[in-house]
Amino acid sequence: MTGHLMLLDTASLYFRAYFGVPDSVKAPDGTPVNAVRGLLDFIDRLVKDHRPERLVACMDADWRPQWRVDLIPTYKAHRVAEEHEGVPDEEEVPDTLSPQVPVIEAVLDALGIARVGVAGYEADDVIGTFTARADGPVDIVTGDRDLYQLVDDERGIRVLYPLKGVGTLQLTDEAVLRGKYGVDGRGYADLALLRGDPSDGLPGVPGIGEKTAAKLLAEFGDLAGIMAAVDDPRARLTPSQRKRLTEARPYVAVAPTVVRVAGDVPLPDVDTALPRGPRDPAGLEALAARWGLGGSLQRLLTTLGA
Repeated sequence: MTGHLMLLDTASLYFRAYFGVPDSVKAPDGTPVNAVRGLLDFIDRLVKDHRPERLVACMDADWRPQWRVDLIPTYKAHRVAEEHEGVPDEEEVPDTLSPQVPVIEAVLDALGIARVGVAGYEADDVIGTFTARADGPVDIVTGDRDLYQLVDDERGIRVLYPLKGVGTLQLTDEAVLRGKYGVDGRGYADLALLRGDPSDGLPGVPGIGEKTAAKLLAEFGDLAGIMAAVDDPRARLTPSQRKRLTEARPYVAVAPTVVRVAGDVPLPDVDTALPRGPRDPAGLEALAARWGLGGSLQRLLTTLGA
């Protein structure tokens, strides 16, 4: 895939839209559509400001893949609303957001914006695989810092992290990561797994916080270098660091697979070109009338056609 590619962490963005747009924004029948219209406004602004040639709305076909849970059972466990045998668990989602997700999907499809989710994988993994295959600059739009691990100045890969809506974005490159965390993109996953992440149910290494993790990575290069230092009595580790890292070996052995996004997801063959007009005009018109998408949809259509 050549040309400027923009990848949307769609759930991250529609969650932000849901909480950022008042639930008084409703369809003609009174159903809240704040997440739908907010996401359309987000996409409109992103396309206007950054002019991607290709755009993919990446979806969570499985927000908590079993292969990650098998390695770290606490992974996102606190966000499970209901467990199911043999199919993905249900994520805890606000009551008035869940009904809006199928509407979002239908509108994206009618617009002709590529929408990709792959069974057994999170949107992060879809993003990681598109990024690995890209032959050109990539902008990843997400409110999830986990994707900082993909930042790569040499390849032109950066994360656009919303600070307020999508009007104010942190353009995250390696300089930003080094300034905030002391690591580059490749080092961010090691930093994250060492310090842990309560929002994802990752325990981390007890006693190793963000600053200590950054110092260890600066000293020993990467996670493998740190663990090699544990076995080297000459390495400059404090006794407590050596003890904590030794005790955390079982976690450290499996955490990289959980924390690092996949780069080998079997992606479907989709047209990622930014549409200039709707793929299904009649269907889109019906959706606009049914859900009262009004100015949000019209603005996006105008921007796509510009």
